[in-house]
Amino acid sequence: MKHYDSILIGHITVDANTDHLGNTVKGPGGAVLYSSAAAKALGHKVAVVTKVSEAEKDRLAAFTIPAEDVYCLPSEKSTNMENVYFTADKERRRTVCLSQGDVLSAADVPADIEGDIYHIAGLIVGDYDANIIPDLAKRGKVAVDVQGYLRHTDFSKGGEMFFEDWKEKMELLPLISFLKTDAAEAEILTGLTDRAEAAKLLYSWGAKEVLITHNTEVLAYDGKEIYTCPIRARNLSGRTGRGDTTFSSYITERLTHSVKDALLTATATVSLKMEKPGAITANREEIEAYIREMYPEF
Repeated sequence: MKHYDSILIGHITVDANTDHLGNTVKGPGGAVLYSSAAAKALGHKVAVVTKVSEAEKDRLAAFTIPAEDVYCLPSEKSTNMENVYFTADKERRRTVCLSQGDVLSAADVPADIEGDIYHIAGLIVGDYDANIIPDLAKRGKVAVDVQGYLRHTDFSKGGEMFFEDWKEKMELLPLISFLKTDAAEAEILTGLTDRAEAAKLLYSWGAKEVLITHNTEVLAYDGKEIYTCPIRARNLSGRTGRGDTTFSSYITERLTHSVKDALLTATATVSLKMEKPGAITANREEIEAYIREMYPEF
């Protein structure tokens, strides 16, 4: 049995990203790409379970983890996305799903591997079958990026995305060890604009730890204390993948570190990642040096 700190389940994409000036760049993306790179950068052993069409398997070369740790299943289609950013800080965007890969389930995780954490790194509703969270919760801790349960796609209207509340949240939140949202998603789930209060409410509904990202800081709550850490990126050229990098760094660090320490490392990791486009390629020594430089008071 091969053991991993974290097993990520989700679709790798090719994204067409257009900035506020109209410049378009195409390249690999998806939560599993950014998340696996972040965990690897910190020295964690991670695997990815994904689905890609035969004609588009070349995108797998974008992963920074060893090829033997990428478990790719066949799919009729691959997931392809389009992002149009309206502002320089990339906080406002329009996202379109051009095509969606086949549904992923717990049964897609090979029987001869296991993880301390099963990270559901989804993109849109329909990425997973209805039982993936209960099934994986029987194997280990489950981490969920809630965007995969809030972002819907209307393919009859060109694949443009829209957000709706998660109907099954009360049933499934108690099965989740780590829940990640951004500030807007937290408001959709709870109706609250105060991030600390939203985190407390999500915890009261069953999530064991809640991470909420914002363009100024990252917040973590474990039912005892609210922790925050500021984003200190010196530029935003690598804004895409921010939440994925943060969440994966946090949950893998939490295997051996306190909430406060894991949050600092995760926030520093994403701040460094945001200074360069693409998945992070730094190592732990570089991230720790960044902490000493940019977070001296911590």
